[in-house]
Amino acid sequence: MGSALKHFPFCSCTVHVAGSFPAGGDQTGGSWTDVLALKQEAGSFNMRLYERIEFEGITFYEDRNFQGRSHECSSDCSDLHSYFSRCNSIRVESGCFMTYERPGYTGHQYFLRRGEYADYQRWMGFSSCIRSCRMIPMYRGSYRMRIYEKADFEDHMMEFSDDCPCVSDRFHHRHVYSCNVMSGPWIFYEYPNYRGRQYLLRSGEYRRYREWCATCSVLGSFRRVTEF
Repeated sequence: MGSALKHFPFCSCTVHVAGSFPAGGDQTGGSWTDVLALKQEAGSFNMRLYERIEFEGITFYEDRNFQGRSHECSSDCSDLHSYFSRCNSIRVESGCFMTYERPGYTGHQYFLRRGEYADYQRWMGFSSCIRSCRMIPMYRGSYRMRIYEKADFEDHMMEFSDDCPCVSDRFHHRHVYSCNVMSGPWIFYEYPNYRGRQYLLRSGEYRRYREWCATCSVLGSFRRVTEF
C-alpha cells in the first residue's frame, strides 16, 4: 500500500491521496463523482485536493449532449450570433437565465435554472435558435403580484404570492389582460402546469399583455423564480 496520484483531466483536478491505493504510481481517469467521494473520505485520508474554480454562468453548445463549439456567458448579452450558429444543448452552472430566440431579447423565451439540457426540447424549445440571453438577478425577498381580467388594471383582480399551476382553477378566467408585479421575478406560461410559451416578468406595471411580449391574453400558469 502506498500513496497515489489521481488525475481528473476533464475537470482540471489533481488529487493526492496517501495510505489507501495500491503502490505502483499514477492512476488516470476518474470522474467528478470520484472527487466528491474522496472529499467525503477526507477524515480517513491524508488528502490534499486541488480544483479549478468552476465557471459560474451559462454555457451554450452548438451540438447535442454538450458537443461542438461552445460559449460561456455570465451576464446579459443582446446578440449571441457571432459566438455560435445554433444551440442544441445548454449547461447552467449557477443562477437562472432567460434565453431568447432572437437578438435584443425578442422572440420565444426560455427559462433555464441550474442544470443540464442535453437538447433544446429539454428547455421546451421550438428550434435550435438562441440569439440573446438575460441573467435573472438573485432575489431573496417576498413575492407579490396582481393579475386583472381587463387591460389597465380593470375588472376582476386577484393577488398571488405563490406558484399557480392552473390559472383558470383559481382566477376563474383564462384571459389576463394586465398585471402588476409588486415584488419578485415571475415566469408566465401559456398553458397549465408550466407548459407552452414562457414570459419573464419583473417588478413593474404591465397595462396590456403585449407589454410582457405575449401574443394573446391566455394565461395557463405561472410561478416564482426562486431557485438560484
